Amino acid sequence: MKLRQWQQDCVNDALKIYQNARHFLCLATPGAGKTRMAAELAFRLYKSGKIDFVLCFSPSVSVSKSIHDTFSQRFGARFDGVIGAVGCSYTYQSLLFFNEDFWSLLKLNRVLVIFDEVHHCSGTSVENANSWGEEIILNIQKHAAFTLALTGTPWRSDKAPIVMARYSDPEGRIQCDFAYGLKEATRDQVCRVPNIVLVDNEQLVVSDNDEEQKAFKNLQELLSHSDITYQDVITNDMAMKHVLNLAISRLESIREKNPEAGGLIVASSVQHALLILHILKGTFNQSAVLVSYKDPRAAKTIEHFRTNSIQWIVSVGMVSEGTDIPRLQVCCHLSRVKTELYFRQVLGRILRISKSANQEAWLYTFAEPKLTEFAKRLKNDVPECEVIFEAVEKKDDHNVQGLPLNRPSLTPSHNRDSQQLIFSYSDSKNDTVMATSLTLSEHSNTEVLQFLGRFREKMVNVFDSPFQT
Repeated sequence: MKLRQWQQDCVNDALKIYQNARHFLCLATPGAGKTRMAAELAFRLYKSGKIDFVLCFSPSVSVSKSIHDTFSQRFGARFDGVIGAVGCSYTYQSLLFFNEDFWSLLKLNRVLVIFDEVHHCSGTSVENANSWGEEIILNIQKHAAFTLALTGTPWRSDKAPIVMARYSDPEGRIQCDFAYGLKEATRDQVCRVPNIVLVDNEQLVVSDNDEEQKAFKNLQELLSHSDITYQDVITNDMAMKHVLNLAISRLESIREKNPEAGGLIVASSVQHALLILHILKGTFNQSAVLVSYKDPRAAKTIEHFRTNSIQWIVSVGMVSEGTDIPRLQVCCHLSRVKTELYFRQVLGRILRISKSANQEAWLYTFAEPKLTEFAKRLKNDVPECEVIFEAVEKKDDHNVQGLPLNRPSLTPSHNRDSQQLIFSYSDSKNDTVMATSLTLSEHSNTEVLQFLGRFREKMVNVFDSPFQT
């Protein structure tokens, strides 16, 4: 297995640290190849006689399977936990169901435990840990021969400390043993350079039942000074069609050189995803599949999409981190989740280098203030974020918002009096996308949004160099 330079450097650093310590934390930007590095490190520890077994934990079934395949290939041996296997790959959910007989494995053998996307596990003690972090503190932290923590986003949206991590005092900044950021990865051509397009509108009008109208010059002003929510924007028929049209045109351009290139659309709910799927197929004649955290077949659908030539995969609570689909090159971020952690994880799905001729990576979303700021801060591997070292309420980490799977329909996020949002024409010469309303369900007397005018696109300069257009 030929390693990239950063992977070789990280393996060497870990082996040195393991001479005097048992824990190693690696920060590597999404798409850089953390799993291959981890497999090589585990293989060298195993061959040198320092460990007997490898346990891997990750946040999803699809990622767990990818880890299994990579480690099995590197070791040339079974990695399924049966007799004769060198290790096994589990999800973090599995931590809650192991008994004492299982945990005795760590006490009786020299085990390397690997945590992929370790930020899912929080806590410095049992008192302030989440459910997965608690299991790690109780059963792994003091008993594993070595531990390897991997992450591309080493912080949590709830500001809780990551399990087993070290933080500076008093700044509270996480201390990584090895860091390989997006700037270095794009410089070394390990990851694609991200092209981020923020969609805005120059004149927006909100009207209510009393026919009172208010005008706004951009989305930031609209969202700050009206009852319109971001959920109203991302579920609007005209807005969705405009962003999807931009993304589809980009994917078609890329597929002229990379016929297998695909796109990812991150939706806000199952109903939202079904509506997007309907638009892709019915309006734009695109091939597409849907995966949801509620669908038990989602992992198989993702695996099938990874190796075929279907144009789009629409996701709800899936394909957000760790999932390896190198042919993904275009993404639409249409989720209601607006955290920096999630934004970077979604972006990471299109940054993985492949062997194709075209290596462009494009993310399309709306110019919502937080998302705009997150895009501008991509040059910082670990953006300034507060960490709270105190007891927090334990809760299930697998908390993805969604609605029941039924016919495509959208309901407003708030029951307000009937209002209408109008994106009006301006004098701009930018491209215009016109679309008729898509009616999939009966409309109630709640607010209706309409994007009826011209849109504009802003390019974000991530690394102080102009983007190719």
